[in-house]
Amino acid sequence: MARKIVVTSGKGGVGKTTVSANLSIALASLGQKVCVVDVDFGLNNLDVVMGVEGRVVYDILDVLEGRCRIKQALIQDKYKKNLFILTSGNIDSFTKINGQTIKLLIENISPLFDYIIFDCPAGVDNGFHRAVACADEAIIVTTSQLTSLRDADKVISILNSYKLQNIYLVVNKVRGDLIILEKMFSPLDIQELLKIKLLGVLPDDDSVFLYSGYELPKKTGSYKAYKILANNLHKGNKKIYDVYSKYTGFFGSIRRGIRRSL
Repeated sequence: MARKIVVTSGKGGVGKTTVSANLSIALASLGQKVCVVDVDFGLNNLDVVMGVEGRVVYDILDVLEGRCRIKQALIQDKYKKNLFILTSGNIDSFTKINGQTIKLLIENISPLFDYIIFDCPAGVDNGFHRAVACADEAIIVTTSQLTSLRDADKVISILNSYKLQNIYLVVNKVRGDLIILEKMFSPLDIQELLKIKLLGVLPDDDSVFLYSGYELPKKTGSYKAYKILANNLHKGNKKIYDVYSKYTGFFGSIRRGIRRSL
């Protein structure tokens, strides 16, 4: 049976969908069979991030409303044959769909996959509860902004009521230069503040924007960070991506100066 993991956040704009997509790609690169599901029925855009928007024939709403079978709605990734995407729609009737309905649907395909990743809508309204009801584990995505941390703390308190097997923390858009200058909370500070296990750290990296829908180039920091994140999740490793080293020493001071001038 698949590990069913919801990727959520308290605040929009922290990179939740990007994390869902790239974590799924990284897990598929480890040889795992992965399905990433968009359960955001309001602002669904996983298909765009995954680069499959032109290939959508059926989505999860078509399955739920009986217009197709679930296997017809699954889109196989062009680059990773063991990665599948189940997209979402945006119609007025989505409020009739509850978490148990989606959970029963997902249980039918759970034996086919090693991981099912749910891209959850931001906030804590009905969409959030529908998504969490389908999962056994959760990943909270946050940035170091105080508003993001405050909202993440609220989401964690709600997730605790679901008695999930694991709740993990991923800190996104981290800048090592600002942490060194003490202008940004460090991931370890955030872990201590939120009191949940730090699963991974993702750098603030332009390549995530430039290569949306594709596997990140191996030379980029984000590729390395997502590889570490996937290994931590899959193998139970505790390695954390180093956001500091390139900003230390003589050349690091030059890089810090360049980043501040941008």
